[in-house]
Formats: sequence, structure tokens, C-alpha cells
Amino acid sequence: MHALNLQSKPLTLADRLADLAVDALIDEADLSPKPALVDRRGNGAHSDLHLGLMHASALSLWPAFKEMAEAAIQFGAVGLPLREALGRIGREGEQAMLTTTNGVNTHRGAIWALGLLVAAAALENTNTNTNTNASAVTLGAARLALLDDRYAPRPLSHGAQVAQRYGARGAREEAQLGFPAVLQRALPQLKRSRALGHGEQNARLDALLAIMTRLADTCVLYRAGETGLQTMQLGAQAVLDAGGSASLGGRRRLHELDQQLIALNASPGGAADLLAACLFIDRIESGAF
Repeated sequence: MHALNLQSKPLTLADRLADLAVDALIDEADLSPKPALVDRRGNGAHSDLHLGLMHASALSLWPAFKEMAEAAIQFGAVGLPLREALGRIGREGEQAMLTTTNGVNTHRGAIWALGLLVAAAALENTNTNTNTNASAVTLGAARLALLDDRYAPRPLSHGAQVAQRYGARGAREEAQLGFPAVLQRALPQLKRSRALGHGEQNARLDALLAIMTRLADTCVLYRAGETGLQTMQLGAQAVLDAGGSASLGGRRRLHELDQQLIALNASPGGAADLLAACLFIDRIESGAF
């Protein structure tokens, strides 16, 4: 066989977007030390999760993310046909995830958030010749999230039940508003910490903490109620006020927050999903695909 025939085919736009989505999930999982979340140190507040499982789950979602991007390219516009295609693909992706994890919910919220963003980024890159910006992608995702999927199961998820009980904004509402936790808090903090020379890992930790300061994380509310949520929000703000993850004072506060949330069995999974969304949008905006 001629050597030239061994060269891989160029990656399609859908391939590249799926790669970025999976990379964002793996980078979020690897980021350490995250308060009460699975990371390179251990399982945080979880008894059924570990880092290897998070990696396997992320990789299992690659075909779904690719198919979502392809659907967006095929339909070419925000509308009910695309929204319902994304819903079907997302449910199939969730089943693939659960098969990989033996029934453990590792990334259900991330499928929703990143699926919308992958589709919106595919539309944006198909329909324009300009550099993709965060606002355009999140606006497209919001327009998709506002459409009602007629085929979606109606039972409320744990997150939706908790959001209803506490009057909190769940994952659906966050997407419908264009991911304000990402655009208004995580991305600005990520760029601010980078500009201060704090290093990429610390900048990402600071972005996670910025999300946690305001987010009514339904994962925390489900596990630890309003006490857990207040502990998360005030603790995250204390880390940033002490200088962030790159400072000695900030690291002490971060360790304290980690211990407090573990004691409450409160893991900020919603914030983690939004950090993955932030990392995805950051790479899209930088043209790294």
C-alpha cells in the first residue's frame, strides 16, 4: 500500500466540534483541586464516581456530539426540526453514557449544555465567514433551548424538581437565558486570571469558583439544601476575595471549602457542567478548532 494512502482524512467541522466538547469534559474532570468534585485527587463527595469513569463517559459522548453538529449543518437554521433532532440524539447519547458507566449519571447535564453549544457553533460556522464569538454561540443555544421538544420525556429530573421546590434556575433555564453564568462570570474570570499570570489551571479553578459564587446549583440543593448552597456560594467568594487559586490564602480557603462541602455531601455538579461549557466556548472563541 502506498504511504500516501495511510494519511488520515481531514477532520470535518462536526469532528472538530465533537473533539472540543469531549476535551472540555476531560479537562473539567482533570482540573484539581476542585471542591467536592471528582478530580485527580479522588472522588470528592461522590461514592459512585472516579476519574477514570468520568473520562470513559466523556469519550462515549463523542459520537452524539458529532451527530448533533451534523444535524445542525444539515438543517442549517434554528427551528423545531433541529431541536427535536438534538433531543433524540441527546437521549441516545445518554443511553450510551449509562451503558458505559453501568447506570451512573456522570454527564447528563453536560449533554444538554454542550449539545446545544455544539449545534449552535456548527450553525454559526456554517452560516458566517467571521470569527465565532461567545455571544453568538450562546444566543443560538438559547434559541434552541427555548423550543419545546414534543418527544421529550415529561418526568422531572432531580435538578428540575429541586429548581421547582426552591425557585432556583435549573439547567434548562440557564440555557434559555444564554448561559449567563458562563458569559457574565466564568469567561471574564478566566481571562482576568490569565492576564494576571496565574497560570491556566488556576485560571480555570477561578472560573469554576466564579460560577459557584452565584449559581443556584441544583446538584448542591438536591444533596444539601439551602445550607449547602450558601456554603458553596460564600466559600467560593471567599477564595476569590483571598486572591484566588494562585494565592496561598486562596488555596487555604479552597481547602476549607472542599472539606465543608464534602462534610455536607454537596457536590457542585451543575457548576462543573458550566465550567465545561466555558472551556468549550473559550476554545471556540479563540479559533482553536
